[in-house]
Order: sequence, then structure tokens, then C-alpha cells
Amino acid sequence: MTVPDAPSPAPVLVTLQLNGEPVSVAVPPHWTLLELLRYRLGLTGTKQGCDKGDCGTCTVRIDGEPQLACLTLAVEVRDRHVETVEGLGVGGEPHPLQEAFARVGAAQCGFCTPGMLMSASAYLDKLTLEDEPVVRREDIAQALAGNLCRCTGYTKILQAVEEVAQVVLDRQRELAESTTEEP
Repeated sequence: MTVPDAPSPAPVLVTLQLNGEPVSVAVPPHWTLLELLRYRLGLTGTKQGCDKGDCGTCTVRIDGEPQLACLTLAVEVRDRHVETVEGLGVGGEPHPLQEAFARVGAAQCGFCTPGMLMSASAYLDKLTLEDEPVVRREDIAQALAGNLCRCTGYTKILQAVEEVAQVVLDRQRELAESTTEEP
């Protein structure tokens, strides 16, 4: 008995804000965000690793939060803000995290780096002087816990994030002091 091929499901239109720009693209309804980014939009900074949520190499930010693109259906990001490593810098300039990773040698093979950067940038965006008056490596390690690296041993990655986090807190401290000074 021959079973006829099942008809392919009709593509669905996904409209989102991608790295600050509006994007509308039709994709098969079963596609993941990872497939949409890499294979439809050509944004290969988001890496395809384990495809089951274990390695974190596909980490992107959805509405500011780190999420695994391999476990997120593309249709789930309709009308949401998605940021990939390609959108991390501003005006063609690298993000301070990217500069710190390069400066301290935090990237070796580089495969995990985009996911690490996206998780680390979410950590930095939440870092406040009120909640975290000092930078602790344990907090950084916790923020990066979903991202695996097979090359570096994490020391230089933690160092790079720690350096940038300290700059963030120092700037917040300076701003707080300047607003409390009498003219």
C-alpha cells in the first residue's frame, strides 16, 4: 500500500522587530527561530549547536530576555523584539562586551561566543547599583549558566564580562554621585 505524501503546510507570515528593524517573512509553521534567522534571513551569528536546548550557542534576546532560538518556534516571535549578535553593537561599532572578549582572549574557536555575548548583555542590562553594588563572578557565572564552552574553561569569558560589568556599575555610581552634589 502506498501512502500519499502529506501536503506541506502553508507558510505563515512572521512580523517582528529584528535588531531594531521591522521584518516580515513567510516561513513554514514548524520552523524554529534559529531556522528563520540562519536559513531565511542569513544571520549566521546565531549558531546551530545541539538543537535541543543544552548548549546555549543559539541564544538570542527576545524582548530583552535571553532565549534559545532552537527551542522557540518562529511564529512565537510575532510582534516581538528579537536581538541577535549582529545587532549587539551600535552604529557599526562593537559592543563593549565584544571589545572585552577580544581584548582578554575570551573567544577561542568562537562557536559559543555569540550566545555568551547575548546572555552577558542581558545580565549587563539588568545590572543596577541598587541591586548589585559590587560585581561578583558567581552572578556572572549564573547569568551564563545556559551557555556551554568546550575551549576556554570560562576564566577569560568571566573576566571579560566582569570588566564590562564593573564599568557599568562605576558609571552608575558616578551618575548617582553627580546628581546628589549641590551646585
